[in-house]
This record gives sequence, C-alpha cells and structure tokens, in this order.
Amino acid sequence: MNPNDSFHLYLLMGQSNMAGRGEVEPEDRQAHLRVFALDKAGAWVSAVDPIHFDKPSIAGVGPGVTFGKVMAEHMPSVRIGLIPCAAGGSPVTVWKPGGYWEQTKSTPYDDALERTKVAMEHGVLKGMLWHQGESDSNPKDAALYEGRLIALIDRLRVDLNAPELPFISGTLGDFFVKSHAEGKQVNAALRNIPQQVRQTACVDSAGLDHLGDHLHFSSSAARELGRRYARAMIPLLA
Repeated sequence: MNPNDSFHLYLLMGQSNMAGRGEVEPEDRQAHLRVFALDKAGAWVSAVDPIHFDKPSIAGVGPGVTFGKVMAEHMPSVRIGLIPCAAGGSPVTVWKPGGYWEQTKSTPYDDALERTKVAMEHGVLKGMLWHQGESDSNPKDAALYEGRLIALIDRLRVDLNAPELPFISGTLGDFFVKSHAEGKQVNAALRNIPQQVRQTACVDSAGLDHLGDHLHFSSSAARELGRRYARAMIPLLA
C-alpha cells in the first residue's frame, strides 16, 4: 500500500468561525500524535491551535483541530492532515478563481487550491469543511447564497479532480441569527444544500455559545462544532 494512502487530508475553508477566534486554553495546546496541520510555509506541523493564520493577531480556537482528533480516534490506522485556508470576514463571492480579499490580503480560493495540491503530494484528500455566511447575511446577498455555494462546491470538485469529495457546512450561530434577520435565510440555504448536492451534509450549531461578541464561537463551542463535523463526515466517507 502506498504510505500516502494512510494520510487523510481535510480542507478547512470559510471565514472567521472556521479559522477560529476562541481563547486558546491548555487543552488546545495538547497535540495528538497523528494529527497535523499544513502551516503557512507549507510544512506539516503538529496540529495545535491556532492553526489558521488569516489574521495572526486574533487567530484562536476553531473546530478544525478537534475535528482532526475525533477522526484520528475513529481511524486509528491513519494520520490526519488539516489544510487551514479560512479567511476571516470573507463573503462567498470572493471564493472564486482570482477573488481577492482585502482584509487578509489574500486570494482565498486560489490559495486553497494551491495549498491543497501541495498537501496532496503527501496524502489523500478525503473531505472539505466549510463555515461561512455571516458576511452574506444581508438583504442583497442572502437570497443568492444557496446558488453561490452550490457553484463553489461544484467548482472545487472539478478543480481538485474529486467529483465525489464530501463537503460539510455548518450553520451560523443562534446568537448571530438573533440579531441578523438574513442569517436565518443563509442557514436555510445551508440546510438545503444536502438535498441539492450529493455527498454533502450540514451540521447544526444550535445551542453553542459565543465568546462575548455575539459573532464568534467560544473555545468550548468551537470544539463541539468540530465534533459535530466529524460525526457528519464519518458516514459520508463510508
């Protein structure tokens, strides 16, 4: 067996709640021997938060590391490789070829493709995680969100040559939706994607708390979201 076959890769995309803004606590600094993250320079390092670097001064705990640990425990014979590519504040419209995001001085889609292809030199791409939509929770963009996200999923699968690659999104936090009416529309779109696109799922963030700003998940909430992503990924892999 090719040793790369036992290195399972997951692409982490979206905006700040995927990147993680939760306070880093001692448990977040405890590495799992079989969970790695691709750092900014393209090297594999132990996956301890923060693994994202979109906004280095505020990057914190997101769902990715806990997701990786749960997947590693579920599959004791494999290593897990996380590919952090979220860009804080980014609307779905910049997630396209050539799309530029001023806040992070980056091209989120192009960067994600480039980093994923580097990672795939060492392992096998198994899935994509997405958490995004706060920036699209406005009257202009919310109504278009579902179609735009479906187009993004299709484009990623074509560009990564992976037509059945699992894609899992997560709903916006209850605390955000309470003060942003269009957030309900975005969440409805996210929940509808699995009925429209094969090999996709949506995890619900219901009941998870914020870190005090009514926008970002707390550390404990981000970890729980990671567990929910893992529980949704396992049956898609089967």
